[in-house]
Amino acid sequence: MTPIETLRRRAEALHLHGLLAHWPELTECAWVEPLLNWEESERARRSLERRLADARIGRFKPLADFDWDWPAPCDRAAIRELMGLDFLKTATHAILVGASGLGKSMIAQNIAHQAVLHGHTVLFTTAGQILGDLAAIDSDSALRRRLRHSAAPALRVVDEVGYLSYSNRHADLLFELINRRHETRSTLMTTNRSFSEWAEVFPNAACTVALIDRLVHHAEIIAIKGESYRRKEAQERAEQQARKRKAPGRSPA
Repeated sequence: MTPIETLRRRAEALHLHGLLAHWPELTECAWVEPLLNWEESERARRSLERRLADARIGRFKPLADFDWDWPAPCDRAAIRELMGLDFLKTATHAILVGASGLGKSMIAQNIAHQAVLHGHTVLFTTAGQILGDLAAIDSDSALRRRLRHSAAPALRVVDEVGYLSYSNRHADLLFELINRRHETRSTLMTTNRSFSEWAEVFPNAACTVALIDRLVHHAEIIAIKGESYRRKEAQERAEQQARKRKAPGRSPA
């Protein structure tokens, strides 16, 4: 393909119909390629901004700031592999299991952000948010539309499963969401409960076993163990304040 044919293909991809209508007059114009570069860059920027807004990832610390020495154990290689996003190609699920305060949500946010940067659609919500929203819908048609929208992204993140208990209806809705994505798109989930404890999260729900079965069928399950990182940070802040109060020359309040 000649350079001018390549430029025309780019103009067609951008749907620049006015430019294409006068293409024979522009084949020798040096400004055509810079114009296409500007248009492609601007559209890519707007697309990224839109996908980031739609993803609802929120503010988070970069993975570079994660203290890998604090959790014990933590499979750093497995998390790095998730950051590589290959699991999206095979519709594999990823489940981060660990107590509160160990960085599960932070890791999930970093993976979600990486997916957006690489052109994937993403939706990040807590379990409480999505199940509360779905359960509040009375109309069957509206519920189907919301489920279709919620199940559509290439990566669906459901954060904080296990911090609250849910009714049978909530369990059914989560099952429906996961079932719609099973073997077609990836779900990333964080939970502070082992699967053996999910009967306490969804007490008396008949679909709990089937829900877990769908999740673990094609899943990377990463356990993160240790003491709360937030508690560690709070303790360090308290110790730092105590040292300041004891510093020489500091007059008592």
